[in-house]
Amino acid sequence: YVYYELDNFYQNHRRYVKSRSETQLNGGDTEDDFCEPQLYEKADDDNNNNNNNTTTSAASSGRKINPCGLIAWSYFNDTYSFDLDGSPLDVSEKGIAWKSDVEHKFGSYAPENFNDDPATRGGGIIGAPTVKEDEHFIVWMRTAALSNFRKLWGVIKTDIPAGSTITVRVNNRYNTYKFDGGKHVVLSTTSWLGGKNDFLGVAYLVIGAVCVVFALVFTAFAFYPPRRHGDVNDLSWNVDVAAAAAK
Repeated sequence: YVYYELDNFYQNHRRYVKSRSETQLNGGDTEDDFCEPQLYEKADDDNNNNNNNTTTSAASSGRKINPCGLIAWSYFNDTYSFDLDGSPLDVSEKGIAWKSDVEHKFGSYAPENFNDDPATRGGGIIGAPTVKEDEHFIVWMRTAALSNFRKLWGVIKTDIPAGSTITVRVNNRYNTYKFDGGKHVVLSTTSWLGGKNDFLGVAYLVIGAVCVVFALVFTAFAFYPPRRHGDVNDLSWNVDVAAAAAK
């Protein structure tokens, strides 16, 4: 499995997560502000005016972005190619997205006015004729919970002999320097027990061991010392009656 990994990228930010239109992604139209602040294309009269240190404000051009929103606008657009011992290595880019997402959440429509400016952070046109066919985009739209995350880019279905050399060529377009981030390419294998990341397995074992310890402690307290059976004389109304009779 081929993953790309991003560091210091907060896809879990509330404003970022909300900036999307499920109706539009499914092929409909949106007239709401779910995609703000990335609903309409921005017109910049002078992107290259750096000589006099002036800043040009961007205004809306009125052309609606489709798909709109911050998540789509910051779509990861690095690409990779691989060689195995000097020969091209095929990487399948199909079947990497959730089947439910492909079938039910994204429509068969062509993107319009999408971010194709290589100078911006992220961006990059959708590589397939329709949104539904670009599984890289569908994977990106399922936001990550942490600031450091991996997303599946492709699957190598060819057996790789031990001791082989894999060469990775990176088309470095995604700008992580502006937000002090980092990006990595990760190759990993998996089995019926899962991937090579030990964190989840260790966490399950630790939590299970803690639960067993607490169960043994509670069992010991249940039998020694045993819990005293309730005495009806200790009920509040009986105690009050006894106190009144004593007076």
